[in-house]
Amino acid sequence: MKVGISVRIDVTKIDKSRLYKGAKGTYLDLTTFVDTDQQDQYENNGFISHSQSKEEREANAERPPILGNVKVFYTDGQQSVGQTSQTSSQVVSNEELDEDIPF
Repeated sequence: MKVGISVRIDVTKIDKSRLYKGAKGTYLDLTTFVDTDQQDQYENNGFISHSQSKEEREANAERPPILGNVKVFYTDGQQSVGQTSQTSSQVVSNEELDEDIPF
């Protein structure tokens, strides 16, 4: 089955200590849980958070903060149930981004 997923995260919530250098850039490991059959009150199908190691999961009773949401917009050539049209996003300049991004 093919699924199209739209992802939206709040970059100001990223824990910059979790960023790491790789061969071709700087990376961040994220985890998402998606329920293609149900949507929340905002029509999201899941959420995104920082990935945690096994040790972190065992040591912490609470999950990492939610960085954003995911929305299923495509499944096997058909729109998902509850899909609405895309809302327009405000265009932000690079200068504005630099002020908002915590790294």
